[in-house]
Amino acid sequence: MTKIKICGLTDPKEAEYINRNGVEFVGNVLFFEKSKRNITVERAVSIHRELEKGILKVAVVVSPTPDQVLAIEDAGFDLIQIHGTLPGEDFLQRNGIGVIRAFNGEDRSELAICRESDRIRGVLWDAPLPGSGKLSDWSGFETFRRNLGEEKTVFLAGGLNPGNVGEAVRILQPDVVDVSSGVEYPDRPGKDPARVDAFVAAVKNAVALL
Repeated sequence: MTKIKICGLTDPKEAEYINRNGVEFVGNVLFFEKSKRNITVERAVSIHRELEKGILKVAVVVSPTPDQVLAIEDAGFDLIQIHGTLPGEDFLQRNGIGVIRAFNGEDRSELAICRESDRIRGVLWDAPLPGSGKLSDWSGFETFRRNLGEEKTVFLAGGLNPGNVGEAVRILQPDVVDVSSGVEYPDRPGKDPARVDAFVAAVKNAVALL
C-alpha cells in the first residue's frame, strides 16, 4: 500500500494534521537557507515532540557536510534525504543514519551505487527543481524502479497535490508519495490542514481501488 510523506514542516502545530491522518513520514528542510521551509535542527526537534510514535522523521538536506550529518543523527532523525552531493566518498560505507537518495531530473549515474549500498534505504524520484511544486516527469518512473531492485523504498515527489496524487497512485503505485507545496496555504507559509486532509483522502481512495 502506498504510504505518505508530508515534507517541509515548519511549525509544531502542523504535527496535529500529521497525527490525525496517520501519515507515515515527515520531512524537515535543514541547512538550506535558500528554501522558505528551512528550519533549525532545534525547531525540527520541537515539531518531533508533538508527533505520535512510529512516524518516521526525515532530514531533507542538500550536499550536507559530515558535521551536519552528525547533528542530524544526534537530533534523533530516522532518515536523511540527500539532494546534491554525498558527504565524502566513503560515506555510504560507514555505519550511520539511513539514506534516501534524491534524483532530480535526468541524472541516473548513481543507480548502481543505490542498489549496492545497504545504507541507502530508499530513493526519491523528484522534479528537476525540488520544492518548486512543478510536476515531475513520470514517463521513466517504472524503468527507474526496476533498475533499483525490490529492496529499496521508492518515493515519488514533484508537484503532487490533492488533485493529481490519486492518478499517480493508480498509474505508478509508488511505495511512498511525497508532498510539500501541494498541501500548503496558497497565500501564506505553512501547511493547510484542509489540503493535508484532502491529499491523504485522495491517496487512500486510490489505494482502495487498486
